Amino acid sequence: MAKKGNLLSFRPDIKVLDATIRDGGLVNNFDFSDEFVKELYKTNIKAGVEYMEFGYRADKDIFNEEEFGKWKFATDDDIYKIVGDSDMVKTAIMADVGRCNYKRDIHPKNESPVDLIRVAAYIHQIPAAIEMIEDFFNKGYETTCNIMAVSTAQLADIKAALEMLGQSPVNGIYIVDSYGSMYPEQISPLTETYVEVAEKYGKYIGMHAHNNQQLAFANTIESCAHGASYLDGTYAGMGRGAGNCSIELLLSFLKNPKYNIYPVLKFLEDYMVPLQKNPDVQWGYNVPYMITGHLNQHPRTAIAATKDNRTDYTNFYNELMDRD
Repeated sequence: MAKKGNLLSFRPDIKVLDATIRDGGLVNNFDFSDEFVKELYKTNIKAGVEYMEFGYRADKDIFNEEEFGKWKFATDDDIYKIVGDSDMVKTAIMADVGRCNYKRDIHPKNESPVDLIRVAAYIHQIPAAIEMIEDFFNKGYETTCNIMAVSTAQLADIKAALEMLGQSPVNGIYIVDSYGSMYPEQISPLTETYVEVAEKYGKYIGMHAHNNQQLAFANTIESCAHGASYLDGTYAGMGRGAGNCSIELLLSFLKNPKYNIYPVLKFLEDYMVPLQKNPDVQWGYNVPYMITGHLNQHPRTAIAATKDNRTDYTNFYNELMDRD
């Protein structure tokens, strides 16, 4: 399959989604101030970012509200307080299969400020994800299915899941390198597999990358080159563990004249730099994250090692090898 454009191409199908509050919330327990979220929303408007993800719509029967900031639950009322009547940036939330009481907590689109609901599912949860997608479609929402930890799935299973999703009312399907273990050489053919189904059924393809091997940006633009059109980024790469594709890198790369990097730099300067100085809020590449990415393992062990300031990398590596 031919690449979609080149370094100088402008592709009007490309959309950027800011996942700072949702993926970054996994770093600070979703404890963002209203000021931070409002300024981020204003910055995305000025920068030309198309979507902003406000957090999870988590089930309060499963998660204790007292243990998390409010963006773990991202209620319609809390989102309204940020966006008001503005529709200059589309709003998104994430609903995890098995962790969202969607029939109770997600109301019809005409009663909500949310535009896009991103259903997160592992490959074996696709039937449950489609049930959620159908419910959200009937309520009037745009939807995506974000297939998590795709690096651990068999290609035959991926193709079967894509065919099922293609026949569903989902609008878009996301490649998610949850463990930051993939390389551009793997992303290219995988994206083409997704795009083949997308073109068959009239869907779009998205890319959500993690930075365990410092490849989140490279994998995002590689996926874009092969047809992905919805691209996730976060400010200063803030996200679980090693973090995500930095939105400042992504907007600098894309050739759409609507994107403006200056307000992004201003937000980084005013809000992200102070946040990075907080010793209780840690994200970004380090050796333990590299090791879990290299071994294609969940980063929970590296997160724990980072919190403990471990630098006994050989011991850590041997511990993970023994798990296999």
